[in-house]
Amino acid sequence: MITLIKNIDILTMDENNTLYKNGCILIEDSKIAFIGNQSELNMDNSYDKIEDGKGKLAMPGFINTHTHVAMTLFRGYANDLPLMQWLSQKIWPMEDKLIEEDIYWLSLLAIAEMLRGGVTTFADMYMFMEETALAVEHSGVRGVLARGLQGPDENSQRRLEENRRLWENWQGRGDGRIQVMVGPHAVYTCEPSYLLEAMELAKELDVGIHIHLSETRQEVDNCIEKYGKSPVRHLYDLGLLDGHVLAAHCVHLSQEDLDILKEKDVKVAHCPASNLKLGSGIAPISDMIKTGITVSLGTDGAASNNNLSIMKEMALAALISKGVEEEPTLIPATLALRMATVNGAKALGLQKEIGSLSPCNKADIILLDVHAPHYYPHTDWINHLVYSGHSSDVHSVWVNGKKLMDNRELLTIDLEQVYGEVNKIYKRIMGE
Repeated sequence: MITLIKNIDILTMDENNTLYKNGCILIEDSKIAFIGNQSELNMDNSYDKIEDGKGKLAMPGFINTHTHVAMTLFRGYANDLPLMQWLSQKIWPMEDKLIEEDIYWLSLLAIAEMLRGGVTTFADMYMFMEETALAVEHSGVRGVLARGLQGPDENSQRRLEENRRLWENWQGRGDGRIQVMVGPHAVYTCEPSYLLEAMELAKELDVGIHIHLSETRQEVDNCIEKYGKSPVRHLYDLGLLDGHVLAAHCVHLSQEDLDILKEKDVKVAHCPASNLKLGSGIAPISDMIKTGITVSLGTDGAASNNNLSIMKEMALAALISKGVEEEPTLIPATLALRMATVNGAKALGLQKEIGSLSPCNKADIILLDVHAPHYYPHTDWINHLVYSGHSSDVHSVWVNGKKLMDNRELLTIDLEQVYGEVNKIYKRIMGE
């Protein structure tokens, strides 16, 4: 299948943030075959499909590096509570009522929301993850999936085995769109012996680790009280940071913690909306960036956000540090946009495939309708996207060269069916 997108402005997010005015993109099967000025491409009409991009802006799909997609069920439930009370008294008891089949439909709901917001890749940690993998396969999105692990307890070995089976059954499925990581939940839910087991599984499977880290001040204080060190230092001493690690949140960090994250090349998933809503604090991302740490963006779950918009996270990431530190030069728009694209790819170890638009990269492409009041005048696309853009501006989406949304209509997901199934689950779980 060969598709030509013509007459379109293109923001590549390559090393130079190259912008093509009235350019074109040639997609062959799953990859980008050409990107640049139309005058440089021989228009020989040997294309299966030609798309006219007039009035649109093309760019790489957004990458959500930390979420729990099946938590869409709990959107609007248990609001305005601190993290541990929210988890222990509200979320965990409700999650115990979920059954395997629920996760497919709840994941599809989240994937639909993300696709309509231009997210083409997401990293997820939850339970019944083979159902999420099935939703990824059917929808056409790209997913990096981990089974959430807690222990030791009576179910901890089963969880480890489920993470192994997820890898055995799904690694590389969906034409390579599905990748697997190992997902120890956090220091406060995993004893050192269990963290070591998770680490050994990741080594055996040759995959990365996805973990919550230093999300709240209470987490840090409790870790210091229990182990005499911060969560970051604790993981460092255990050797868990020696491989590819994606650490979500990282809100409360000392200078030693920052130095460790840099030394071990730990990738951070910054989730500003969730951290603000749960009162967890504001991650020191300007310090991380100065230290040389790769910072990407995540939404966390819809229960603590309450949506899955990377465009919202991008704006918050750019604005919060400026206000808190009273320095408007911190986190410029270009960096915020790179956090949502290029850095997201680096965080997932996929920088050779996605995150920027260039020949031979995967054709994970979004088109935004910029013929709208909040994009005029057309002066600076990057600043407009970060400070003015909305998820509803996303017009079309391709993942792996396949078109998944056209003019905001999802092509692989029946939304009305998803809504119906989710409503059934909601009534059963919530008793309403």
